[in-house]
Amino acid sequence: MILEINIEADAEWDSSIAWGPLAERAALAAVAESAFPQLVTTSRAVEIALRLTSDEEVRSLNAQWRGKDLATNVLSFRMAEPDELADPGEAGGPELMLGDIVLAHTVCATEAAEKAIPIETHATHLMVHGTLHLLGYDHLDDTAAEDMEARETRALARLGIADPYERISDEPLYHENGR
Repeated sequence: MILEINIEADAEWDSSIAWGPLAERAALAAVAESAFPQLVTTSRAVEIALRLTSDEEVRSLNAQWRGKDLATNVLSFRMAEPDELADPGEAGGPELMLGDIVLAHTVCATEAAEKAIPIETHATHLMVHGTLHLLGYDHLDDTAAEDMEARETRALARLGIADPYERISDEPLYHENGR
């Protein structure tokens, strides 16, 4: 799996954190917990593009592509078709582009602080979440949300990260405003 990472210089992402290896582990764990684990072992190159950027850029993308004029923690832009995921083919063809994942720094940092966890832990969760979106998972209804949350929890457990959905209140993790 190829992970192309771009860190916006002005977005305040901590340069002392090894974001590339962290993102690769997150993506591999998400794929392993998906219906498409063959994407890890296929001889065809599989690529995800990750951009760590500012709230302003995410707000602009969210407004342009989702009609929501606000910054959100993570956006995913899926490129691969379901049949390509099920049968990725062999080496020699073009790379299989799963899509793009974009994280907003201040939203991510604020959420991490609210949860009293390191930003890299929360960002890892968002990378897993974003990768699952690229693989066709969503949380648009209760059944889909429960399935996606279970896959995220298992992927994060592979990385030694506690269940982010274990919460005291009944407050939903996903809100209508896109966060």
